[in-house]
This record gives sequence, C-alpha cells and structure tokens, in this order.
Amino acid sequence: MFKKLIIALAALSLSAGLAAGYLVWRSQQAAPGEASGYFTPDDRMMSVAGANVRVRIEGPADAPPVILIHGFIYSLESFDAWAADLKRDHRVIRFDLLGHGLSGPDPQQRYSPQERAEFIGAVMDALGVERATIGGNSLGGLAAWRFAATAPERVAALILISPGAYPNQGVADTPQSTPAPFAFFLRNPTEAGVGLALQGVYADKAALTPDVVKRATILMRQPGNGEAFVQSIEEFSLPDPEPMLKAITAPTLILWGAEDKVIPVDQGDRLAVAIPDARLIVYPGVGHVAHEEAAERTISDVRAFLADIEGGAP
Repeated sequence: MFKKLIIALAALSLSAGLAAGYLVWRSQQAAPGEASGYFTPDDRMMSVAGANVRVRIEGPADAPPVILIHGFIYSLESFDAWAADLKRDHRVIRFDLLGHGLSGPDPQQRYSPQERAEFIGAVMDALGVERATIGGNSLGGLAAWRFAATAPERVAALILISPGAYPNQGVADTPQSTPAPFAFFLRNPTEAGVGLALQGVYADKAALTPDVVKRATILMRQPGNGEAFVQSIEEFSLPDPEPMLKAITAPTLILWGAEDKVIPVDQGDRLAVAIPDARLIVYPGVGHVAHEEAAERTISDVRAFLADIEGGAP
C-alpha cells in the first residue's frame, strides 16, 4: 500500500537534497497551537487502552452508530463530507488512528494492521458502543475488515473504500524497511512534499485543495507522528487475506476508484468474491480516496446500502 508513496517521496527527497529539505521544513513549522484549530466542539480527547485518542461524535445519540476510519498519514477529517450527510440520522463516530492527527503516538506502539483492528473494539468499548457499521479507507479499511472478521458480532455492516488486503507492490508476508529519504520525509514533512505525495492518491486533482495539503502537513507534524508513521510501515504486511475475508459475516459494500494508483481496482473484484455477502461499486475517473473525490456519488450509494441493511429510506 505504501510503496507508491515511498517511491514518490524518496525521489522528492533525493532530488531536493536532504539538507535543503530540512531548511524548508524548519521554515514551515506549524506555529504553536495551529493544529488546535482542527479540534472542534464535537471532538474529545479520550484515554483508550492506554493511549490518547481524538474522537469526534456527531448525530443523534440514539441513532444507529457508524464508525469511519481514515487512511495512512490522513486524519478523521478525511470523512468530513460523509459525516455531514450521515449525521442527520446516524451517530457518526470518527477517531484519529494512533500515531495520526491529534491522537499522537501509541506508548505501546500498536501499529500492525491486526493491532489497529483490535483497537477499533477498544474505542467501541470506551464509548459504550456494542455494535456498529464500520467504514474505512485504505489502512483504515484494512483494520475495518480485519475487525469484522475477528469480531463479527460487533459489526452490523461493513463499508470499505479501497482497503488494503492482498499483497501489493512488493508488500506481502514480510514488512518492508523504510527507505532513509522517505523516513526523513515522514519525520520532517513539508507542504511541498505532502502535496507531491498526494498527487498520486487523487485522480481528481480538484479534490486536492491547498487546504487539504496544509491540514495534512500540520497534522503530520504533530509530536511523535513522524516516528509512528515509520514504525507503522515497519510493522505493515499483507499476507494472504482470504481465510479471514471468508469469515466476514457482515453485509459489505466495497467502493473503488477506477483510477486508483495506490491499490489496483482488480483487488476490489477479488474482495467482492472472497467476502460472502459483498457488492462492489467502481467509480470512473476517481482515485484512492473515493469518499473525498466523489463524495456525492459515494454517499448516495452508502445511503442506499444502509437503507437495505436498516430497513429505512435512503
């Protein structure tokens, strides 16, 4: 999942020069308190299983809960468009993955995909949520389906947006080491570097606004996040997923951008076959973050899916 980003960012760092990159980074460091502008009245900092986690909760307290989980180097804001719609009639719960956003690093360094999956259950326990629809993109999607496979009684439905699953771009049973230029970038991100890296994530470049790049950069710079990104890569593997995928009992909606350059769309076809009750929708002209690039189209399909599951109108 990370190899495309590794190549792009390694090339950036090498061409620009590490020393020059460091000087740029120093000049662009976020002002004290700048990241706090992303903390809203709907946010709370919680202690969950020994880690500090930013959690955002919106929507009626008695509505069906939906938990949305972002991808690598992103933050919970990635699902802003979906949350704005779903919160009308769902309890929308989002949190920054450990080592991401405002959550900060995990003192226990639980960064492997399975540990991230287990942490979903810990967040649910902390919030008193017994069962929910779980949605996730990329790394968040990988954690979501692993949780659905290992705790089926807690997952009412599953929504996956270009999730990690099958071996991809050299990542399989064994984690890859982090190339030094890429590790340097993750620990010292610049807006220029983040913007370049995300070019390969979005097919619709109009969705990659300056505000998106600025927010990603500021939150990547939060204390400890860079080291957590590196550790996440060094714990990241994609072994054969099919035994776990076949254990998923929740009805599953899989969404994929036809122009996804991070995880090829044919993996969506394979997932739709492997998961017993799954349906796949592919969006032309869309890349790796379909929920951002095609927010209206994807939320319409999500609402139709949830209406089938919950027995209501879309």
